[in-house]
Amino acid sequence: MRKFLKYTGYTVVTFLLLILVYLGAAWMLSRLTVAAETNASHQVTIYIKSSAVHTDIVMPVKNSLKDWSESILYKNTLAGDSMYNYIAIGWGDKGFYLETPTWADLKASTAFKAAFWLSSSAVHATYYKKIKEGKNCVKLVISNEQYQRLVAFIENSLQTSATGTPIAITAAKPYGNNDAFYEAKGRYSLFHTCNTWANNALKACGQKACWWTPFSNGIRYQYAH
Repeated sequence: MRKFLKYTGYTVVTFLLLILVYLGAAWMLSRLTVAAETNASHQVTIYIKSSAVHTDIVMPVKNSLKDWSESILYKNTLAGDSMYNYIAIGWGDKGFYLETPTWADLKASTAFKAAFWLSSSAVHATYYKKIKEGKNCVKLVISNEQYQRLVAFIENSLQTSATGTPIAITAAKPYGNNDAFYEAKGRYSLFHTCNTWANNALKACGQKACWWTPFSNGIRYQYAH
């Protein structure tokens, strides 16, 4: 019994130390800045929309470079309304997205699978008619070339059919009338979260970003300083 307690104690202490190392690395690396590119052309307005746990990239539904409504179809939303001006895109664990509409619905099995690469991923697309700047919604104006890189990054995150269109998850229950879910590439983990994806999207289009962050407050920190 004494030996069992000894090894149990070692295991618990090791686990707690690993958590502290993870949180410490997340805090430190999220405070280190990847500088934005010098941008003389301010042509496309995008937004970084965040909550306490998640970050979306918001873009115009349609401009001369990309019409998202041609691939992220209005008809895949409950409303089917085509009068939207903005689209927010986020990437994340499929189990979290589809099985955990609120924290009260979170299952230990879902969290475990998400943390350790055991689940697939999904893209969540939400249409908006208006976007309001604020503490949790930061406006950026980027060049056409930077926007094309952002579009390419997002498109590369989506699984597509034989015809090249994103694959809607038709069995998914949407959060509202103006959103839908799509099959995505990659796997969620402790080291590659929804916020890591958003941070990488910012890097892809030459915007200020963290070295690495698993949490939304890392990105919010960069744009508050």
